[in-house]
Amino acid sequence: MKCLGIDFGWKSQPSGLCCLELHDGQLQLLDLERKDSIADILNWIDRTVKPEEPAIIAVDAPTLIPNATGSRLPDQLSHKYFGKYHAGCYPANQNLPFSDRTISFGLELESGGFAHAPTIEPKKPGRYQIEVFPHPAIVNLFGLERILKYKKGRLSERRLELIKLYNYIVKVLPTLQPSLVSPSLPADVPYTGAGLKNLEDQLDSLICAYVAAYWWFWGEQRNLVLGDVSTGYIVIPQRISD
Repeated sequence: MKCLGIDFGWKSQPSGLCCLELHDGQLQLLDLERKDSIADILNWIDRTVKPEEPAIIAVDAPTLIPNATGSRLPDQLSHKYFGKYHAGCYPANQNLPFSDRTISFGLELESGGFAHAPTIEPKKPGRYQIEVFPHPAIVNLFGLERILKYKKGRLSERRLELIKLYNYIVKVLPTLQPSLVSPSLPADVPYTGAGLKNLEDQLDSLICAYVAAYWWFWGEQRNLVLGDVSTGYIVIPQRISD
């Protein structure tokens, strides 16, 4: 089973892309990169997943936005349950500039046979897509008391937080089930803003891909689902330490 993660550029930014492949409870990292355009992302998916091949794609973006104004139910629930970790998500509605882009991307995935899966039968082969959000996933997978603040702030501070994420990925994910086996990641964490953003996008996409695998492997037994198809939804692993 292939598990893809897409840290989607909501506006025109590049998107981080990751492909993990699951065999007998172990995940191998097959690809980790960035692409600029939606067409490039879709071409990457087509190259990575053959027609009719089972796969699950986890997207960090609101691909279902039923509300014209305000915020979606999953956005509100993310603040209710994860606000204390600073992990509430950005509100989405149809009048915001990014909405056409993110909704269209979800529809493109549907046209490729990837159906929304806010409920799932664990370990059943199929072609699925889900919405995910790295911040609460990172908090729960690694048992943290707040998010890792690698997206904003001084460059030196962002770099230190990104190093923490890097270390959690290589040290903790191999100990979980399914386990990420010896991921081959970039050897060094960059010092420049552009270099950090490049690595940030890739690591976020890896987290997305791992959440995809965790959802497919465990379903609702070890995951939370905020919302549903009618409201929009976000899949988040339950807290590992609980």
